[in-house]
Amino acid sequence: MNIENDFDISLIASLALKEKQIQQNYRPIIAVHKWFARRPGTLFRGLILAEFGNRPLTESYFEANDFSGRVIADPFMGGGTPLIEANRVGCDIVGFDINPMATWIVREEVGHLDLEAYRKASAGLLARLQQEIGAAYRTDCPRYGDTGVPVKYFLWVKVVDCHQCGQQIDLFPGYLLADDTRHSANVLVCSVCGELNEVADARHPGQCFGCASALVIEGPAKRGRCACPHCGADNAYARPDQGPPLHRLFAIEYFNPKHHGRHKGRFFKKPDANDLKQVEAVTRRWRSMSPTFVPHQEILPGDETDRLHRWGYRFYRELFNERQLLGLELSCRQIAETGDERVRHALATNLSDLLRYQNMLCRYDTTALKSLDIFSVHGFPVGLVECESNLLGIVNGNGANVGSGGWTNIIEKYTRAKRYCDAPFEVRHDGRRKTTVPVHGEWIGERRSGSATRSVTLRCASSTTANLLPSSLDAVFTDPPYFGNVQYGELMDFCYVWLRRLVGEETEGFLLPSSRAPEELTGNATQARGIEHFTDGLAAVWRAMSRALKPGAPLAFTFHHNRIEPYHSVGVAILDAGLICLATLPCPAEMGGSIHIHGTGSSIVDTIFVCRTQGCTRPGQAFGSLGELETVMQAELSMLRKAGMKPTAGDIRCMVFGHLARYAIGRLRQNWEGTLPASARLERFARMFASLGDAQWLIDHLVAAPTFSGVPRQMQLFPQDDRDAVSL
Repeated sequence: MNIENDFDISLIASLALKEKQIQQNYRPIIAVHKWFARRPGTLFRGLILAEFGNRPLTESYFEANDFSGRVIADPFMGGGTPLIEANRVGCDIVGFDINPMATWIVREEVGHLDLEAYRKASAGLLARLQQEIGAAYRTDCPRYGDTGVPVKYFLWVKVVDCHQCGQQIDLFPGYLLADDTRHSANVLVCSVCGELNEVADARHPGQCFGCASALVIEGPAKRGRCACPHCGADNAYARPDQGPPLHRLFAIEYFNPKHHGRHKGRFFKKPDANDLKQVEAVTRRWRSMSPTFVPHQEILPGDETDRLHRWGYRFYRELFNERQLLGLELSCRQIAETGDERVRHALATNLSDLLRYQNMLCRYDTTALKSLDIFSVHGFPVGLVECESNLLGIVNGNGANVGSGGWTNIIEKYTRAKRYCDAPFEVRHDGRRKTTVPVHGEWIGERRSGSATRSVTLRCASSTTANLLPSSLDAVFTDPPYFGNVQYGELMDFCYVWLRRLVGEETEGFLLPSSRAPEELTGNATQARGIEHFTDGLAAVWRAMSRALKPGAPLAFTFHHNRIEPYHSVGVAILDAGLICLATLPCPAEMGGSIHIHGTGSSIVDTIFVCRTQGCTRPGQAFGSLGELETVMQAELSMLRKAGMKPTAGDIRCMVFGHLARYAIGRLRQNWEGTLPASARLERFARMFASLGDAQWLIDHLVAAPTFSGVPRQMQLFPQDDRDAVSL
């Protein structure tokens, strides 16, 4: 079997679509720690089984498989999905990443953990924190009179002093705190007295019950300007010369366990005097401490981090309020006292992941009524209203978590992730019926009682410097950087500076003060990394992998981009490595509803480039004209629709680009000159790509024609006698 002939597009696409909607339910292991743009585990399981199995995927996918003795590498391991799927079916794995956070996370995912020891240590941590700072996360319920009920979220608004009258201005972009989707009414903040009003009709909200002022939805802060409500002066924000922005606590969402069952909706309140005194007490306590683990690192310049600089943030510790800093420092101190190194590292990983909810860049979703973590948009969004989650977390009488962003949430997810390692499963769908299928005999890790030990080699290093023996790899499966989409190093520094303080510098890659590296293959204006840097870097990795692959073994990777230029880089890198591209296969790999995808016109479909040193393109993928490419595309689109997809123009665009890149590789490989400068190699590839025909016309044609209609003869621009070039 091999991928080109045996990869089942419809089956894997249907599974990948469902997985990406609730990925933690299908692959709980990803909850070990946040990583960005993870591809579906189902996709890489499908690729591995198609390459090494001896049965159709419909038969082998939901059953145990064992490919012991195979060696699989991933030169861009990131969150580790290809390696985890390979390790699960018995393969020895070799992974590389220049980001130390990636190496740490994958090691945590794959490494064996004594769950009972972890359970005891995490319970002890929670008990100590509850004793030391539990009171800081409690409030009184004004509706029923109960005291000391747990707070879910504290809501803060940024404030500035008016440049004219000196009075404080709340920078509200709007006064709607919660809509009536998941609450019994719309909750509006009074712009005059700050009371929280529950109204049935947000379009006609009426008057504030506290001061009788007219309620409004639109706030005064827009596009960096805000009129002072006291004197009317126009004020600008942000004010980076004055340091990081200040905040005012204006609302609390809490949980009342005694009345939750019969109360309709959520519990909201305006902070009372005791709540404000608690904030002052925590602030005094924090300022009297000498922290050991709170990082002192400056925020380095960067495409994403410069957004923080524009708001006056200069140090990572400034992204947290005093209560968060106190709780995180106390957490670190207790973790550092844990004697078992493996358990200590697990808790350190938990704290690192917890950070994305415990900071003053988290926003409150007014519809879902929950905190949105700092990385929900794969960047550093600086909003005007921020959400502080309960550090400890809340567990109801049934043992279920209430709210998000606390220690109990992180511990629960991590425990489930490690249980999945010992007992992985798949989810089978039959219409609307969903069945969890245990896959007995498969497991994730380097060792397990009663099973053969597997080799797990994970390095914080570039794969180009790795000493891999020639013909030592049975396959390379990877998800490389997509050029300019996510600034992994800049974002991961947010966690890295804390984790480095906690686990010390003895960990590989943790000697440096930042997780960033000049070799990163992301476009970055601040670092002057452009398309040529991306091309040369990718080519160097593919050359290293090509040398280590056994003859005819696959290098298969996922890719998509809205622009055509990165496909030129991909083609050049494949040619530089002496590889041929035998197939370009589609598979959904993103969730269309993601905040960073929805409404952008971006594709959720990856092209899987299947490359080898030798082989032939199967007849169903060969084409010699735009008309024949339309036939290939219509067949693949039909398979995606069968899987439940509705391919968009963005999806079609990326699929066409992938196929045309494969064709150009076939046309150029015989006389390729890999020693030319990157600019010359890219230009040559671009000319060949453009000579194949009007790609945009074909894309528009496929979007307009849901079923095959035939491309007009005048658009069949490929040289007919070059058809064999794509057959390779």
